[in-house]
Amino acid sequence: MIAGTPSPAGPPSLVGITFRRATTLGRFFLVYGTALSALLGVALNFSAGSAFPSSYPLILPIFASVGSMGGLAVFSSDRLKGTLEYLMAYGLTPRQLFVNFLVSSLALVSIVVGVGLGAGLGVYLARGHALTTGLAVALGLYTVPMSYAASAFATTVGMYWSALSSPRVGLNSPIGLAPFIGILPPVGTLLIVAGLGASGVTTSTVTFYSIGVAAMAFVAVFVVVLLAMIDRFLRHERLLSPA
Repeated sequence: MIAGTPSPAGPPSLVGITFRRATTLGRFFLVYGTALSALLGVALNFSAGSAFPSSYPLILPIFASVGSMGGLAVFSSDRLKGTLEYLMAYGLTPRQLFVNFLVSSLALVSIVVGVGLGAGLGVYLARGHALTTGLAVALGLYTVPMSYAASAFATTVGMYWSALSSPRVGLNSPIGLAPFIGILPPVGTLLIVAGLGASGVTTSTVTFYSIGVAAMAFVAVFVVVLLAMIDRFLRHERLLSPA
């Protein structure tokens, strides 16, 4: 390289473009998850005894995970069409591609969580209820982190599945089952908490959400491990179009 010549810039970030494409390809999931999270939040405020503070923090991550499927839809589409080959030819690595789609999915989660909490918590406060410490802790330590962790889990597992699998009729994309993968952590947490309550076990709210935080942390670590292993298990040829 000649002295004084600026070094070539790296590949540009594709997060903005991918996010816009994800909102288009995944609009059904985004609208579905956002609408249900908002409607349920409002409905729980008008239920007997206002079940919002006890139920909504556990349920919202389920809809947030469903609403984040746009990033995975773009990844699967780009692999089948050969777009990933084109991007790698310009210097993008598999890890950069994965992070690009993952960040786009997490941005979609922000929409679902923002609208859901805005509607549910807004109605809760408008009806004269105070934001208690227990509710704030539940939302801050479990609901919001689990929404992102479960969505990252579904997106990462789905991208691995798409990259490692061979296309078959009706199963050439993981997008059909990925929402079910994403809801497993929050649904599992919900069932454990409900089971403890139904069995008559005397536990505090802190104990209930300690279970949730532990589940969220496990999912987050699992996602980090998968991302760390991308260069080992997903070589460039795994991202080439199978067509």
